[in-house]
Amino acid sequence: MMIESMAISDEALEEIVQNVSSPIEMAALIKELGVPFSAKYLSTTDYVDHYNTSFKMAYSLGVFGADLGYLNIYDKSTQIVDYLTAINKLADGVKVGQFFDFTTLKRLATSRENIDSLMFISVNSFNNMDSYLRENNRGHLSALMIAGTWVEGMYLVTQVANEKSNPELAERIGEQKINLNNIMLILNNYKEYEPVADLIETIKPLKDEYDKIEITYNMGEPETVEQDGMVLIVQKEESIVNITDKQLNNIINKTKQIRNKLISS
Repeated sequence: MMIESMAISDEALEEIVQNVSSPIEMAALIKELGVPFSAKYLSTTDYVDHYNTSFKMAYSLGVFGADLGYLNIYDKSTQIVDYLTAINKLADGVKVGQFFDFTTLKRLATSRENIDSLMFISVNSFNNMDSYLRENNRGHLSALMIAGTWVEGMYLVTQVANEKSNPELAERIGEQKINLNNIMLILNNYKEYEPVADLIETIKPLKDEYDKIEITYNMGEPETVEQDGMVLIVQKEESIVNITDKQLNNIINKTKQIRNKLISS
């Protein structure tokens, strides 16, 4: 499938961003499968002070956002503070720190008062940072942040899949073909920026693997629902992901190569 080179509207971008799965959803699935927490999946925060370009900081914001989602799901309060501190530095670095309530998040993490509140504020902070960047002609940084979140989230889930065979996990990984296509569209919208163009080329081998996966849709029975006092007919559909063991292994390996290259560059 070719990536279109034409620009897409702000409204289309907004819809795509909203439809990209939250890393918390994948982390929750991992936990539901009974997979224990493992710190080895996480990106290190040791080098955050060396990130000296807005592109590196924005991408790393996304990476650490995905790791934070994983830590939140497993309620790892000690490690959470390290990632909150790193995210706070990076957010200040790209001048969106006003949307990251570090003090409240740190208090929630260290007191373990309410993990749901911690997750809500974390996700809301990233949504606000994303919106602000796109509204202030810095959408290329938003695109990098979204890509960083997705790649890191994919790394977490594919590493689990590599160690624990599970049909549901394999299917969810296959479904990410849709999100990857959308992310590539977002990135392509800002390809005039050299770091974004480089990122597109880096991710392309993974997209080539995903292009081989077939997703079909079965239309289900329509349902009648009431919304805002109105009766609506909602058409249900079921997606069927056809992914072979070989395709899954290729995706696991490509994701690992790409993720490790991006966090070390």
